[in-house]
Amino acid sequence: QLQASGGGLVQAGGSLRLSCAASGRTFSRYVMGWFRQAPGKERDVVAVIDWSGGSTYYPDSVKGRFTVSRDIDKNTVYLQMNSLKPEDTAVYYCAASVGVGILIKEISYNYWGQGTQVTVSS
Repeated sequence: QLQASGGGLVQAGGSLRLSCAASGRTFSRYVMGWFRQAPGKERDVVAVIDWSGGSTYYPDSVKGRFTVSRDIDKNTVYLQMNSLKPEDTAVYYCAASVGVGILIKEISYNYWGQGTQVTVSS
């Protein structure tokens, strides 16, 4: 029901925009999150947006470089990633939660998309 796309190989300093398209239900009232998992590491949150789009969250590692947004009409959430670094290399996942507020833990999310690989070369 969540389809992530937009990953790829990019040089350090470059940009990518990930998309997460929802189908089968309307996610307009859901909290949406983006997570990433690098090899051998835990899955960590990189961006969260509430249902209204009025509140967002970013960890320090991506703050100022990543921007999350949502298009309610298209039932799609985006993650714009700028000034990419090799340490941003990971599989990126989008997720949706029926909860309220800014949710930064995996366990808070009810629906997950398949991952999309982002590789940043130095």
